Amino acid sequence: MSCEDTSIRVRGLGKRFEMYAQPADRLKQMILPKVQRLTGLHSHDYFKEFWAVHDVSFSVQRGETVGIIGRNGSGKSTLLQIICGTLHPTLGHVETNGRIAALLELGAGFNPEFTGRENVFLSGLLYGISESELRDRFQSIVEFADIGDFIDQPVKTYSSGMYVRLAFSIAAHVDADILIIDEALSVGDVIFTQKCMRYLRAFQSRGTLVFVSHDTAAVTNLCSRTIWLDGGRMMMDGPAKGVVEHYLATQHAADRAKMGESVAIPAIATRRDDSGTITAEPERSEAVDDGESSIPCDVIDPRLHALNGTAQRNLLQVFTFSPPGHARQFGAGAARITNVRLLDAHGTAHKVFAGGEVVDLVIETEALQRIEAPIVGFHVKDRLGQLLFGDNTYLTYHEHPLHVLPGQHLRVHFRFRMPILPNGDYSVDAAFAAGTQEDHTQQDWVYDALIFRATESTMRHGLVGIPMHSIEIEREGAAT
Repeated sequence: MSCEDTSIRVRGLGKRFEMYAQPADRLKQMILPKVQRLTGLHSHDYFKEFWAVHDVSFSVQRGETVGIIGRNGSGKSTLLQIICGTLHPTLGHVETNGRIAALLELGAGFNPEFTGRENVFLSGLLYGISESELRDRFQSIVEFADIGDFIDQPVKTYSSGMYVRLAFSIAAHVDADILIIDEALSVGDVIFTQKCMRYLRAFQSRGTLVFVSHDTAAVTNLCSRTIWLDGGRMMMDGPAKGVVEHYLATQHAADRAKMGESVAIPAIATRRDDSGTITAEPERSEAVDDGESSIPCDVIDPRLHALNGTAQRNLLQVFTFSPPGHARQFGAGAARITNVRLLDAHGTAHKVFAGGEVVDLVIETEALQRIEAPIVGFHVKDRLGQLLFGDNTYLTYHEHPLHVLPGQHLRVHFRFRMPILPNGDYSVDAAFAAGTQEDHTQQDWVYDALIFRATESTMRHGLVGIPMHSIEIEREGAAT
């Protein structure tokens, strides 16, 4: 890959900070080690080393969208500051190719005593935009930020949401080649967040985006690739869906370990390509074949005849449940999920369904130990891992919780109307937990337990659709 095709190249990056127990130790560190060495004594450091980033290497290609995830203190913000040039690394080096626009910590780059107008010109000049260009773009910046008369007030009077509005608006108008965002979209109202997301999707078609967020759904939605940092080290680098799933499973296990509970996380089968990217190995499933080929449907969309000139439906081809013990599974192990099936409203399994009808998603489980207050649930995801919908049994049974004895089996039915889905592949995660909605331990979570594929859809936009009973136009008034 040529240098022109690489936007960011990070090699052996490390950043060390010196942690002092008390302010006086800083003065001691400035003077005493030098005196000790001059007098032939063994020098002594008055600080503890803290490596915020340690031995991190990766490359981001031009036009790529990369997410960075990790808990607080994992080194994400430090890494971004080094890439942007606001921090110097202790070890290693960073190469960037193109103009960088960055939204780092709240208000970074703003002078709090300056007005919003003055900070627009200050920030723009720092990005390398001429004053005349900034004047031409100023009105557009103000309209995008939509902070009204506050543009002429000192930014120290701004709310956190107003800070982000102005900072994002400036970054969106500097013709950046590389856009770096660190949790900026977690602040602000939904209207502005949607405006930012529309801009980011447009930017993806022409630039390189590095996106840091604790919102793993947003990372999965935006990013094709994700890097997971922990303790300053790179734990995983690969397709966003697989990395996010493994990260969430690991964090759940760590949280429960603090409470003395053990949650096992089998290693994900992976392969590393020539560029060093870690990729989860695909699992193979076979289509259900129970001799049934009919397509039950209790709602018929009147537009079906328009698809390819024939009466096609939103066909859903269902594949078999992945057996327990595969690598896409984690949990404490007090119970296991033994089967996941998709049935029609009459309890019949089919290898093909039509979107829009009532279905019965059945999750079968077995208890290996006594479990108080079991919770069984599911998620339906698209091929990128975005959560489309799901539910669990907690609210139905929380006032009169059940208990399960070793060897007992539960068969849980979720009956709902299957939405219309765009053409593509989908999967169902199934989970068995114990506890409450807010505080529970996953006993068995199976990623991609059931796979199905949607074809011949009436849907053209959005993530999910609803079956239309009818579409009509009523016209009133005299004809002309």
